[in-house]
Amino acid sequence: MSQGQVSNGSVSQDPVSRDTASRAFLELRGIHKRFGGVHALRGVGFTIQPGEAYHLLGENGCGKSTVIKIMSGAHAPDEGEIVLEGRSFRALTPIQSLAAGIETVYQDLSLLPNLTVAENVALNEQLVAHGGRLARLFDRGRLRRTAEAALEVVGLPTAPAYLSAIVSDLPLAQRQLVAIARAIATKAKMVIMDEPTTSLTRREVDNLIAVVERLRSENVAVLFVTHKLDECYRIGGHAIVFRDGQCVGQGPLANYTKHQLTEMMTGRHIDGARYRTGAPMAEELFAADGLSLPPSLARVSFSLRRGEILGITGLADSGRNELATAIAGVTPAAEGRIRIDGKVQRIGHPSQAIRLGIGYVPEDRLGEGLFLDKSIFENEIALVVSDLANAVGIVDRAKGRALADKISQDMRLNTGNIDLPVGALSGGNQQRVLIGRWLSILPKLLVLHGPTVGVDVGSKDTIYKVIQQLAEAGMGLVIVSDDLPELLQNCDRILVMNSGRIVAEYEASAATEDQLYQAMLASRPQPSAPPETIQ
Repeated sequence: MSQGQVSNGSVSQDPVSRDTASRAFLELRGIHKRFGGVHALRGVGFTIQPGEAYHLLGENGCGKSTVIKIMSGAHAPDEGEIVLEGRSFRALTPIQSLAAGIETVYQDLSLLPNLTVAENVALNEQLVAHGGRLARLFDRGRLRRTAEAALEVVGLPTAPAYLSAIVSDLPLAQRQLVAIARAIATKAKMVIMDEPTTSLTRREVDNLIAVVERLRSENVAVLFVTHKLDECYRIGGHAIVFRDGQCVGQGPLANYTKHQLTEMMTGRHIDGARYRTGAPMAEELFAADGLSLPPSLARVSFSLRRGEILGITGLADSGRNELATAIAGVTPAAEGRIRIDGKVQRIGHPSQAIRLGIGYVPEDRLGEGLFLDKSIFENEIALVVSDLANAVGIVDRAKGRALADKISQDMRLNTGNIDLPVGALSGGNQQRVLIGRWLSILPKLLVLHGPTVGVDVGSKDTIYKVIQQLAEAGMGLVIVSDDLPELLQNCDRILVMNSGRIVAEYEASAATEDQLYQAMLASRPQPSAPPETIQ
C-alpha cells in the first residue's frame, strides 16, 4: 500500500517519505457526513499545521461540531479521508485520536461530575496508556503530578483540597478551565477548544491566550471553535469559515475584516452598530436598597425604570452572578430591601419572583435551564402548565400549542416543528426557547444572565432585536454579562461590580470597553452605610 492510500480505518505502516518538520499534522479531504436526511458536512477539507492557531467559524448548525467529532473519533465520516501525520484513515476511534495527540474540550465540557478535579484532568493520560482501559489500581502519584502541572498552566489552584474537590461543586467558569487543563495535561499535538471562553471573564481569557501562546511555542496546534471574533484577532492565526456544511473560506485571519467574516458565516450583512435606539420611561419599576449576602454581596443598591435595559458586569467573583440570582429568588439576599412598582416585596424563592412578574434566564442553559429530552412545546409551556389545566388537572393542549407556536414565532425559531426535542437544536435555537419560556409568564422584569453564551453571530442578532422589542413594549431588562460589546450595544446604563459592590455606573452610549474593564479591575471599595433589613 502506497503512502496516502486509505487503509480501512487503520494506520498505513508504509514509511513516510516527506520531512516530518514540513508535514501537516492533520488533513481532512472531501469529508461528508449525513444524519438521516440531513447532509451535515458537504466535502469539507482543510489542513492543520503544527504550532499554528486556527479559528473554526460559522453559525450554529453549520457543521462545526460534526467536524470536531470526526477529528476526535466520536463520529465516522460517510465519505472522505483523514490524513494524520502522513498516514491515511477512513475514520478514527476516540482512543486512536487521543493516542495521536488530539485533545478536545467540548462545549458541554464532558467532565465527569462525580469525580475530583485531579481525576478529571489526568485520567485521559492513563486511559491512553492502557489502550482505553483503566487499570484496577491506577497510579495516584502520577495522576496528582499531571493534574498539578496542568492546573498551574491554566491558573487554577494546585492545593490538595482543590485537587480533591468534586467537579460538580465548582462554578461554571472553573469547570471550563478544568476541561481546558484536561486537554493540555497529556503530550498533546493538537488541542481543539469548542467555545472555550463562554464562561470566562476577560482576565481569565487573557490567561487562556497566554496558555495558547505557550502551546504554540511547543509546536502544538490549537483549533478554536468560537463566535467571539474579537478574541480571534487577539490570538491571530488562520480562519476556517463554515456555512451550511461547507467550507466557504479559509486563510490568514489578517486577510479578513470582522464584517467579511460575518457575511461569510451568515450569508447576510450584519453591522456592529448599537442596537439600542429607544429610551426608558420615567416610572421606576424595580429598586434594590442595600442587598447583602455575605461574602458575595455587600450593600448593593440600584434602580430600574420601565422599558430600561440595565447591564451589570464584573469579574467572576465580583458578585454579579449572586446579584442576578438574588433578584430572581434563587439565592435570596440576607439583608436589604426590594421594591417593585413602589411596594416593598420579599423574594425568598423563585416562585415568589415569578408571582411578582420577575423572569430569570440562567447562564447555564443546559444544566439549569432546559429539559433537553423534552420538546420545544413542553419546554415553552413549562411555567404556565397550571394555567392551561382545567379543574381536574388536564392540560388544554390546543391552547398550549397555540401559545408555544406564538412564542416560537416571536423568538424567530429556525424550525416549524415544536415537537422536536430541544436537545436536537442548535445553541442559538435552544437559547431562544429558554428566553421564550419566560415570556410565557408576561414578566415585568426579565433578568438575562449571559443571554448569548455559546450563541452564533446570527442568533445574537436575533436575540438582541428581541431584547430591544421587549424594552420598547415597557418591560424592564437586566443583562448580566462579561461580554462588554454586548452590553455597550444593547443597554441604557451599565453597572460595574467589584468585591460585592457596585463601583461604577456608565451611560452605555458613551462608555468604552476599556473604561468598563478598568473599573472591573479597580481596588476593593470602602464599606458604606449599613443596609436596611428586609421587612
